[in-house]
Amino acid sequence: MNINEIKEMPPVELQAKGRELRAELFNLNLQKSIGTLEKPHRIAGLRKDIARVETALSAKKKKAVSA
Repeated sequence: MNINEIKEMPPVELQAKGRELRAELFNLNLQKSIGTLEKPHRIAGLRKDIARVETALSAKKKKAVSA
C-alpha cells in the first residue's frame, strides 16, 4: 500500500482499511501459530501498513481539530 494512496483516503475509509488490515493480520498470526503460513514476511508488511493508516488517521484528526 502506497503512502500517497493512504493520505488521499477520507477518515472513514482509513478506519475501514485499518479494520480490514487488522483482520488480515489476525488471520496470518493464526496461520503462523498452526504452522500453515506460506509468506511470513507479509506479517511485517501488514504491521507497517497498519501503522501508516493509523498515522494518517491521527494527522487528519489533528488537522480537523485545529481547523
